[in-house]
Amino acid sequence: MAGKNQDNDRKMIWTIGGGKGGSGKSFITANIGICLSKLGAQVILIDADLGGANLHTFLGITPPLLSLSDFIKKRVSHLSEVLIPTVVPNLQLLTGAQDLLNAVDAKSVQKRKLLRSIQSLEGDYILIDLGAGNSIGVLDFFLMSDGGILVVTPEPTSIENTYRFLKSAFYRRLKQAALSPHVKTLIDGAMDQKNKMGIRNPYDLIEAVKHLNEEDAERMMEEVETFRPNLVLNQVRSKKDIEIGFSIRSACLKYFGIHLHYLGYVVYDQDVGHSIRKRRPLILENARSRAAQCILEIASKLADSRQISFR
Repeated sequence: MAGKNQDNDRKMIWTIGGGKGGSGKSFITANIGICLSKLGAQVILIDADLGGANLHTFLGITPPLLSLSDFIKKRVSHLSEVLIPTVVPNLQLLTGAQDLLNAVDAKSVQKRKLLRSIQSLEGDYILIDLGAGNSIGVLDFFLMSDGGILVVTPEPTSIENTYRFLKSAFYRRLKQAALSPHVKTLIDGAMDQKNKMGIRNPYDLIEAVKHLNEEDAERMMEEVETFRPNLVLNQVRSKKDIEIGFSIRSACLKYFGIHLHYLGYVVYDQDVGHSIRKRRPLILENARSRAAQCILEIASKLADSRQISFR
């Protein structure tokens, strides 16, 4: 998804989702953000978890007075006015609000304005912590990014929700690429795995689209090649759990045609629970812990992917 920030080629937007609540998205978002800021990057964390915005808790911050609500209700002119500093140098927070739910699922022009405002924020990295589920609003946030990161635990329900989220996001992206209303209707129908058209994966869908609109089929083929989300496996307890990440990657390619990058894993670590109870980020509380070392490695990969020489 590169190329969305041509006016500022230093900036990267990463959205952290996964479909299921409780997978550790907020914990990972906060700690990766701290790692990147400690490398010298200017980082902005955005809490878009509408069901329970709590990113500030992971940073040890009391509920901020300013939030996205102030921007949505036009109490401030610019989104940058509701950014608040954290105890970590180079790291700012933009906390969420219930009002965002209506904003992102409302008229597309209002939604695009909010997404453009986020993209215009000044920073090297913008990390967006998404809420649970695969609503249109959540999917559009996920798709706005330069890189989407899915956080999954090695549990059947979490894995199943991840597959469902990925398929929904992918088909949403294909629908956005299509111009023909007939093709858009076809994509909606293909979302039902038991559809009578016999469409079971994106390749089947593209073949069906070719009969309706060759130009749209070509656009969709390009989307298939450029849609490359990332996966982080959280709360790993064994080597078998680690291998689940590779299995998910293989299944996504085989059944969905999606090129999923296995970014890394975070081991199950009691120090995580201790740091959360103390309202202090793990990276600051115990950087030598096993989980913290895993997060540092993932953050380093994100930094390397942009090949930025930090200040």
